[in-house]
Amino acid sequence: MLALVLASCGPKTPPEAPLTPTAPAPEAPTPPQRAAVPAMPVEPATGPAAPNGVNPFAGAAFYIDPEYVKKVKGTAAATPAQSALLKKMESFPTGLWLDSIERRPQIDAWLADAGKQSANGKPVVPVFLVYDLPNRDCSAKASNGELSIEAGGEARYRTEFIDEIAKRFAAYPKQRIAVILEPDSLPNIATNLSVPKCAASEDVYRASVAYAVAKLSLPNVFLYLDAAHAGWLGWDGNRTKMAAIYKEVLTQAGGVDRIAGFATNVSNYNILSGDDGKKLEPSNPCPDELTYVQKLSESLAAAGIKDKGFIIDTARNGKGGIRTRWGNWCNIKGAGLGERPRAAPVPLVHAYFWVKPPGDSDGVADPTQPRYDENCSSPDASPGAPQAGQWFQPYFLDLLVNANPPL
Repeated sequence: MLALVLASCGPKTPPEAPLTPTAPAPEAPTPPQRAAVPAMPVEPATGPAAPNGVNPFAGAAFYIDPEYVKKVKGTAAATPAQSALLKKMESFPTGLWLDSIERRPQIDAWLADAGKQSANGKPVVPVFLVYDLPNRDCSAKASNGELSIEAGGEARYRTEFIDEIAKRFAAYPKQRIAVILEPDSLPNIATNLSVPKCAASEDVYRASVAYAVAKLSLPNVFLYLDAAHAGWLGWDGNRTKMAAIYKEVLTQAGGVDRIAGFATNVSNYNILSGDDGKKLEPSNPCPDELTYVQKLSESLAAAGIKDKGFIIDTARNGKGGIRTRWGNWCNIKGAGLGERPRAAPVPLVHAYFWVKPPGDSDGVADPTQPRYDENCSSPDASPGAPQAGQWFQPYFLDLLVNANPPL
């Protein structure tokens, strides 16, 4: 069953708008005539949300997932020569991926355990990834989800997924929770409407994300919308268009203050600072992720979305110069762990965090397997990768060896 394959982790970020090195600024192409599926209406939220302009990670500890620790210990048992490095990995927090309906019961276990991890009155914050949008990841194959718009997926997403998550979050009103909402969703509207599946999904994507924001923006829940990464939306036109989409969706959900901010580089490899991006695509004004966050914040402010923070995924961005093309995203060879998770490392950034659990595959490398995407056998991709979300032990060990800063 698909949900079982993807349960442990959401996959990658899809290819951005086609890049032409000699073009002045590769922005979203004009979409062809398409028939978008009409979406269900959304009732804007009017109840209290988490306080605006507050970093939920300040003065708190990150939640450590026992499921991830088990994977690390299993690898340690199989590779005793790496035991010292692996022991360190047991203490790091990672994202908690809700990527199928059947994962709902795990929420209660995680939230109950988060309360137990708290010590000396210091709050512990779990970071959830809500990732089961109808027609999920419309521009790629490796992370296609279980819900189809054509088969009533929009209604199921609301009643069986979002509503149930909201009930569980509401049952722990004193537990501070962070949520990264639907990676690879709204950015596809900004750049990939030339893909027929994305074009057909546009209205449902907008309404589904708005519905999720309206339902999940509880007083104890700090929401972060996915904002792709520098190599996808870094160009001025793409950022401007993306900011307008966010404003429209948030207005539909009840207003821009329903969210705490945005998450970038989810499951990707962009370095925090440096000229890596200039080598990959000279026309992009955002050569690294911190530049992108700064410029995206300016684009958002121009659209009326202000005082928002960012989460940057640093799980696998420790090394630059490892890709021949910015659009390559699948199990990139030579990658290393990046900055360790921590709160408020630089202005605008609420946290560096390991959103993508290091060691979970981006997608299967075998072209004969379901959900194979050709990017997973690109020249930059590591061979032998299992299905998205499954444990890729050799790749995990490489991430540790290549870590920057070193473990």
